[in-house]
Amino acid sequence: MKTFDLAIVGGGMVGLALAASLTDSQLRIAVIEGFPTQIPVTEITNRVSALNLASQKMLEKIGVWQDVLDLRATAYDKMQVWEKDSFANIKFDTKGLGVSHLGHIVENHLIQKVLWDKVQTQKNVEIITALPTSLGVTESNAIVSLDNGEMLSSKLIVGADGANSWVRKQVDIPLIFRDYGHHALVCNVKTAESHQHCARQIFSKDSILAFLPLHNDNLCSIVWSLPPEQAKYLTLCDDNEFNKHLTVAFDNQLGLCEVQSSRRAIQLTARYARNFAKERVALVGDAAHTIHPLAGLGVNLGFQDAIALAQEIHKNLASAVDIGEYRYLRYYERWRKTEAVKMLAAMQGLKTIFDGDNPLKKLARGIGVTTTDKMTFVKELLIKQAMGI
Repeated sequence: MKTFDLAIVGGGMVGLALAASLTDSQLRIAVIEGFPTQIPVTEITNRVSALNLASQKMLEKIGVWQDVLDLRATAYDKMQVWEKDSFANIKFDTKGLGVSHLGHIVENHLIQKVLWDKVQTQKNVEIITALPTSLGVTESNAIVSLDNGEMLSSKLIVGADGANSWVRKQVDIPLIFRDYGHHALVCNVKTAESHQHCARQIFSKDSILAFLPLHNDNLCSIVWSLPPEQAKYLTLCDDNEFNKHLTVAFDNQLGLCEVQSSRRAIQLTARYARNFAKERVALVGDAAHTIHPLAGLGVNLGFQDAIALAQEIHKNLASAVDIGEYRYLRYYERWRKTEAVKMLAAMQGLKTIFDGDNPLKKLARGIGVTTTDKMTFVKELLIKQAMGI
């Protein structure tokens, strides 16, 4: 049986970020991943994230940010949010913030690629290509059995294995969830006019549509939150039909839209684990929480989990205490549960505010949003929160 100090189940962006954040520690770390990514970096995919400045700083500290930039990362310095058939409109930019951009749009597989390459070079990490089959927790360690017949023990097991977390289920952590009643249609589209490095989002009575700028001036990644039947239709209809619907839904803001990739619809569910930690176990990223993908911001919450847990582990190592004992994980749990609740509430609140087309409600929205757009101080607070600064 192999013995480790830390075993991370899941080789996605957040799990790898945690391992990379502990590169200078004396910990012996295992990363357990059954299906390492095989997507070539030359392939342009339609799953992207909007990395804020806090996530950028983390990737800089790990030493992989330049690698991200060398592949494909699109800086955006403006944001525009408006409501269809309404005067509600708000714009954000970098003025008064002392920064050159608000964030970067990066394809998920590229972030995972550079983190994977980094972790593979770490002397304190062993990558195990297998799937876990059982997890047992004792007073002094956790025992994991793998489908390759091996077993390992670790002081701490971290579930970084996504929304349907195997780790979370093994230790019976209850999940609070809410069906948003929408599916997210994702794809890449070419626009007649340049995106001008602006992230745009339009709210309609039954949908939310985000256009996120990509590396080509006329290429955007879209996230279109729709009722299930409508999402199914728009996923299966021919390209010309889809292009017409999309151009109209986007108020023709960038001219004619032409789909450039496959279309995929994903059911949207808000999830929140009752516990983010237990004896010998901690959860990070989507294993602990999932939010509405209003603008691709979910990965930032996961990266902050990784940063927070790495900080707690470093602190506990310096204090020479057992990193797997729940009493030393409680600060991490309280901290991250609070931040997750804030983000979940913000996403739900934004969705609720723009939900429905009652004339009085639309008038109130228009007045509120337009008033906020004129309040520079309030706008700065909002955008700084989104940027993680």
